[in-house]
Amino acid sequence: MKLLYAIQGTGNGHLARAEDVIPVLRQYGELDLFVSGAQSDIKLSYPVKYTSKGLSFFFGKNGGIDFLRTFKRNSSKDVYKEIKKFPVENYDLVINDFEPISAWSCQKKEVPCVALSHQSALLSPLVPRPDKFDPVGEWILKNYAPAKDHIGFHFAKFDKFIYTPVIRSEVRKAAGSKVREHYTVYLPAYDDKKLIPLLAAMPHVRWHIFSKHTKKPYHVGKLSVYPVNKEEFAASMTTARGILCGAGFETPAEALFLGKKLMVVPMKSQHEQRYNAAALKELGVPVLKKMKKKNVGKILQWIDSDTIITVDYPDTTQAAVAQAIQLGKAQFRG
Repeated sequence: MKLLYAIQGTGNGHLARAEDVIPVLRQYGELDLFVSGAQSDIKLSYPVKYTSKGLSFFFGKNGGIDFLRTFKRNSSKDVYKEIKKFPVENYDLVINDFEPISAWSCQKKEVPCVALSHQSALLSPLVPRPDKFDPVGEWILKNYAPAKDHIGFHFAKFDKFIYTPVIRSEVRKAAGSKVREHYTVYLPAYDDKKLIPLLAAMPHVRWHIFSKHTKKPYHVGKLSVYPVNKEEFAASMTTARGILCGAGFETPAEALFLGKKLMVVPMKSQHEQRYNAAALKELGVPVLKKMKKKNVGKILQWIDSDTIITVDYPDTTQAAVAQAIQLGKAQFRG
């Protein structure tokens, strides 16, 4: 069987998960990789056959998406050409992690395609939902990377087609690492220069800030700022007392798996993160609306708290991929 694994490259979570999904997919046939998007800071350790700038959302520096840059860097004409030309017809099955070019190409050319993604889980009516209804956000979730069948990952098994998160093998191995005194911060939609004055207001706390907006590490008092690096971030996170991060999926899931204190700040105008925040809040994770001076007290309260959320995240990657392959074969026979 010829397989294509198409991966969204906006952000780091999809690529981090792919590191553990790829070896399992290779058990089912000849596998090629396609990565689209332009906002990832990490590279796959496997050869990528196809790349594209795809349809990328660009992070701003004030807690949200830079819509002007996003609009300028995305050409609907170029995207349509890519969809038309992309050779999905060369494959028996496309496994899609919220990647739009191959998904729409499969739909156009009637090639079997199964979504294997966190976003797929958000299509279930059984998952916790945001308080605010966002019709545009809902449309994007359903139509950005369409597929006939879906396998989802979420913070809990809310539905029969939903699995608990894929936890990177290096993070699983690091469970139980010695805890040090620092807190790890990953808020990619905030400039580190905006975070420093807020976090410096807690001078007794040591912070490791991983930022998309700096190229060199530097230090301010007990604050250490680093460029995003997969290995260094994993080392910091696995030994941290707690994690302060966006309401993405992979980082909060790994923090919960490691038994870390967790606080999340959803990105502004990012509907998926509103969903994640709703699910995390239901689990008992504190959620901040914004990184603002008035919320320093809430952060301090979190630091002083000993509350740890207990989760059970067994390794279900083999089972999730097996179900995706089974659904794809059913499409092929149909």
